[in-house]
Amino acid sequence: MFPLRRNRRLRTSEAMRSLVRETSISPNDFIVPLFVVEGKGVKDEIASMPGYYRLSLDNLAKEIKVLWKMGLKSVLLFVKVDDKLKDNVGTEALNPDGLMQRAIKTVKDVEPEMVVMTDVALDPFSSFGHDGIVGGGKIINDDSSAVLAEMGLSHANAGADFIAPSDMMDGRIFEMRTLLEDEGHHDVGIMSYSAKYASAFYGPFRDALDSAPVDLKDVPKDKKTYQMDYANRNEAIKETLMDIEEGADIVMVKPGLCYLDIVRDIKNAVNIPVSVYQVSGEYAMIKAAAAKGWLDHDAVVLEQTYAIKRAGADLIASYFAKDVVKLIS
Repeated sequence: MFPLRRNRRLRTSEAMRSLVRETSISPNDFIVPLFVVEGKGVKDEIASMPGYYRLSLDNLAKEIKVLWKMGLKSVLLFVKVDDKLKDNVGTEALNPDGLMQRAIKTVKDVEPEMVVMTDVALDPFSSFGHDGIVGGGKIINDDSSAVLAEMGLSHANAGADFIAPSDMMDGRIFEMRTLLEDEGHHDVGIMSYSAKYASAFYGPFRDALDSAPVDLKDVPKDKKTYQMDYANRNEAIKETLMDIEEGADIVMVKPGLCYLDIVRDIKNAVNIPVSVYQVSGEYAMIKAAAAKGWLDHDAVVLEQTYAIKRAGADLIASYFAKDVVKLIS
């Protein structure tokens, strides 16, 4: 009862506010997405993601040293491959000497303790820009899952600690977990994109990897037959619980800010770590608004990061990871 209870007493100074702060952030909360390309000495800024780069393997090695020194302990690798290596069945994705496989080995050579997570989906390797195999105007689920499982195995053979299937095919977690177990990779984990929505926020990412769906007859024009409808909430719980039953060790919600209700629902429903991907469109919007002077970049980045963590994220895959670590330290 006022005035016996004055809530502002707990807000009188930064020291006081920090004592009662309910949510904290540390470098341990982050997974750093990294884009890898062929070549040497390449550090190619992504036009739609200012301040973020595609890196050749030598620059990837340098970046890993920087991240580790900052206390960032996990990376999520994506590769951009040449168009001539793309087909409809992900042949290059299974190449033991492919760019992803060499990127994994590069990270482990530089810092063996860095947790290496790898993207498992066919879109960077697909001539059609889809996460699975295209046939008869559809994405063929079971054939795609079989190839994706082989892709995950190839990453495990190269030294990945976690594979991160982002494709949203039905049953693919079971296929991957079973194959990994059969091949002796008992300690390789799976971080499943369990609630990945068909979002308009992925545009800059697709620019970074040249992985957007192509506009051709008999090719689905978008990914809405496998990624989730953003109008749905209960479906996210169903998808996530099924992935856990099939063997997922970490589950993910993607994108971040527009889906914090889903993050909280899933956090309340499961007893394994929940990750969130703060996606390229979220990054690009802040960068663009800050460049115009319309937003305080650092303040907004921190506020959004705290919001994601407060909603229930145990881990955050974010292009702002380095920025946040600098700000909180």
